Amino acid sequence: MLSDAGARLNDRLTPPLGDSVALVSESIAHRYLELGLQLGRHDDSVVDAYFGPAELESAVRAAPLPEPAGLVATAEALLDELDEGWLRDQVLGLRTFAGVLAGETLSYADEVEGCFGVRPSYTDESVFTAAHERLDELLPGAGALAERLHDWRDSVVVPTERIEPLMAAVIEVARAQTGELVDLPAGEGVELELVHDQPWMGYNDYLGDLRGRISVNVDLPNPPMELLHLTLHETYPGHQAERACKEELLVRGRGLVEETIVLSPTPQSVVSEGIAELAPDLLLGGEGGEALAAVFRDMGVELDLARALAVERAAQPCRWVEVNAALLLHDAGASVAEAHAYLERWALISPTIADHSIRFMTEPTSRTYVVNYPAGKAMCGSYVAGDPARFRRLLTEQVRVGELLAAGNEDAPSPVGD
Repeated sequence: MLSDAGARLNDRLTPPLGDSVALVSESIAHRYLELGLQLGRHDDSVVDAYFGPAELESAVRAAPLPEPAGLVATAEALLDELDEGWLRDQVLGLRTFAGVLAGETLSYADEVEGCFGVRPSYTDESVFTAAHERLDELLPGAGALAERLHDWRDSVVVPTERIEPLMAAVIEVARAQTGELVDLPAGEGVELELVHDQPWMGYNDYLGDLRGRISVNVDLPNPPMELLHLTLHETYPGHQAERACKEELLVRGRGLVEETIVLSPTPQSVVSEGIAELAPDLLLGGEGGEALAAVFRDMGVELDLARALAVERAAQPCRWVEVNAALLLHDAGASVAEAHAYLERWALISPTIADHSIRFMTEPTSRTYVVNYPAGKAMCGSYVAGDPARFRRLLTEQVRVGELLAAGNEDAPSPVGD
């Protein structure tokens, strides 16, 4: 999107342009921005955020729509000029996505690996069975385990009219706690909005100029623990903290114009989602957890944090169920109905949430994106291993997926590979 921030960045990062974008397009970084924006014209969910040179975005919008095959050639030309590194990883993801748009036939696993740098594999259902057994111990009683889990989660739901003030209060506490992990830039912040009819539960639309807009899908029920997780994931120390820190340090501090665009079908996403999925663990597992839980109690919403954390940790392996379902749906020829039933059985989710998951994994861009949540958390979690300095590095530097895979604990493999 065009923004005042983009115009100001243009003044800092490029020479005066006059009536031409030729100078903008000279550098590889600017050609990368142009490629991402061009792909975004074919699928508007490709560009997750843009606050780079405004003239470049205007020129891309005004030009004829490029053919996907031409974008494949553009990406390959960039790859030929790039050495190994973060930017080359990004362009490889765009090359893969452009190829799919151009009609190239890839297996689901190949497409995921090409876009994100991780290869999904099927998780043995014994992993889910073990998680179900732990949940059964935590949630004793009559009836099927899925019913008991639904009843427990839905026993308290945050009323729609309380969501915005509750999130605002949580954000204030979480921002202060995140400030102890990393120096947040002065002037950064977020605004909140409630939305309907979206394939996701929450979203941070990063606007540039250190600001983000957090959208919450209120078509789905919001139990306290899920709302707390979503808030920390989207804001602090999750997406908002990462984007604001990288804008301040990498864009403003080092002039890395490539960081002014966030592109969904690239390794950038698996690292970002890994950070955001790890974010709640960092705050809730420490002394700050009770301060965040107290926000709910102060607003009259019941939240037993210790019990909620125990249940959510026991259920964590079931996040890989979505990856299995996507592999079944896209590579093994399973029907939507079969994938839906698989999700209900093994992820222990309701039909409504299963509908939501199926929609997410069948839309063109997000169909591969489902891998990023469990894979990103597994890789970032192994890399950080409780070290705040390593989490701070994830928030502030261009860390490659390959580095995270190499640093992973080989004794505890996850269902992804390099």
